Amino acid sequence: MLHRFNFPPTAGLALGLVTIALCSGRPAHAGPPFQTDDPDPVDYRHFEMYAFELSDSTGKNAGGSVLNIPSYEVNYGVVPNVQLHLILPVGAVFIPGGPTYYGLGDTELGAKIRFVKETKHSPEVGIFPFFELPTGDAAKTLGVGGMWYRMPLWLQKSWGSEDHQWTSYGGGGEIVVSAAGYGNGYKDFPFSGLLVQRQMNKKIALGAELFGHGAEGEAAISTRAATLLDLGGIYEFHDGFDLLFAAGRSIYGQPETYTYLSLYWTWNSGPKQADDKDSGGKDSGGGDQDKSAKSAKSAKAAATGQKMLSALTRLPR
Repeated sequence: MLHRFNFPPTAGLALGLVTIALCSGRPAHAGPPFQTDDPDPVDYRHFEMYAFELSDSTGKNAGGSVLNIPSYEVNYGVVPNVQLHLILPVGAVFIPGGPTYYGLGDTELGAKIRFVKETKHSPEVGIFPFFELPTGDAAKTLGVGGMWYRMPLWLQKSWGSEDHQWTSYGGGGEIVVSAAGYGNGYKDFPFSGLLVQRQMNKKIALGAELFGHGAEGEAAISTRAATLLDLGGIYEFHDGFDLLFAAGRSIYGQPETYTYLSLYWTWNSGPKQADDKDSGGKDSGGGDQDKSAKSAKSAKAAATGQKMLSALTRLPR
């Protein structure tokens, strides 16, 4: 049963501003490092991978802290406008006045589906539902102890020149917990977010977001509602390899701190397709020499990505 959406006032304002911001070029890198996600799927036949650290803390007087490191996210553009999604979180839970546990958390599986492509006057629209498999030990608070689901709707709009492009995306949804999760002290709760990001130059993009969520249950880190202000950015080392970073703290509700740091790879798993560009990929241009250099960089990124994928088989159980 879904709970009624009792958004914190600041989170409700953020969700209310989404329509205004998004109905006002090339899609920007969206989603990580921020908590607000986007409707833009990975290009068809492309992989992307994140090796990341993520922390969420409400301090020793509340639910404690979680530190996911090392953790991995893999996405694949299985067909145009649809990506498959996997997260394997490995980390530590610090319980106030109690022990610290380390191990595999709940495994996240999902699919991002774009229904409406962005045009000059209308935003991109999509959904990103996923479910969490109970692979984490609930007795050690590494998992919820049952299946749980995330059901959001996201919108995105970009404007301005490519090298100094503005992008805004946002939306919201509901976390739905199974009966087993309720029995372990977790509950359904709403969430919403709004982000504005600017491409500063060819290498750097910076952004800020408001992200709010309801109370997650007495067994969770966030035992009460909160709205966070997060700042972050993306630095491109070279084509297909980026550094992502973000940090923030609550400005309303329960005191809470968020951090994210990751290395990001993306590569094409098959031959270059004509619809790659149409599905949101970059148009390299620049002649044969430039194309050759970009091809070499992409091959290097692909090789690195394949090595990172093989590391997933060596995760602690």
